[in-house]
Amino acid sequence: MVRAMAFLTLVDTDALSHHLAGAAFAIVDCRFRLDDERWGERAYVSGHIPGAVYAHLDRDLSGPKTGANGRHPLPQASALGRCFERLGVGDGTQVVAYDQDTGMYASRLWWLLRWMGHREVAVLDGGFARWVAEGRPTVAGIAPQESRAGGTFTAAPRAEMTMSADQVARVRQHSDWKVVDARAPERYRGEVEPIDRVPGHIPGATNHYYMENLDAQGTFLPTEVLRERLHQAIGVVASDRVVCYCGSGVTACHNLLALEHAGMPGARLYPGSWSEWSSDPARPVQVGDT
Repeated sequence: MVRAMAFLTLVDTDALSHHLAGAAFAIVDCRFRLDDERWGERAYVSGHIPGAVYAHLDRDLSGPKTGANGRHPLPQASALGRCFERLGVGDGTQVVAYDQDTGMYASRLWWLLRWMGHREVAVLDGGFARWVAEGRPTVAGIAPQESRAGGTFTAAPRAEMTMSADQVARVRQHSDWKVVDARAPERYRGEVEPIDRVPGHIPGATNHYYMENLDAQGTFLPTEVLRERLHQAIGVVASDRVVCYCGSGVTACHNLLALEHAGMPGARLYPGSWSEWSSDPARPVQVGDT
């Protein structure tokens, strides 16, 4: 059962500062850079929020790649459960995830925990950048192993939270479903493609760039503003008939977090995202605006 004081979407720096020593809290540093896979670990060792442990996007929050399942496939449930226990997450643990600023990597951990049946997880709004800017405490080095003991994590994957490529191929043609692309507009339109095999987007998908969920300070917009922007992307489609994707299933989780925080629950993730979709030449591709 969810506790009355549980944080389920976002937590601000002031609230977290009162729980740094809380035995029921697990703080997870998710900082990462796609152009330097070791940067996050170095940054963590240089300084992190007291009590935080580090989770690596590729090693901890992604599964093995086959060349056809995207750049950040979902991990196996059993492996992910063991990872969560190592990070100090047990049944009933309140988890707070943070990254360098926008929440794009922390939201991946947020979604994975929800997918595994764990609701008591929130993203630190503004991330490490806001924490440091406010002069809050940091520590250097690696957290001692004993600080990671959080008890048993019971994995209960929720299949209804994901969609496969074949399922996306079907629902994208239905007017009562909406497929939403979280990438930057120029990548969505196919004007540039710095990473994946071909430029463009899934035919029929609309674009809601994940950065549109944030204000100029890098924190999430007020819920009423966020809700208005999200409705501009999905129209009159019910939120539980929305499928989110991006390049590899990471920033799409930012949109899923935004939807949940705005009171629009039930949207699904296409984990393989564009990196999986575009790996098969038989799948259709669209460029320009839908």
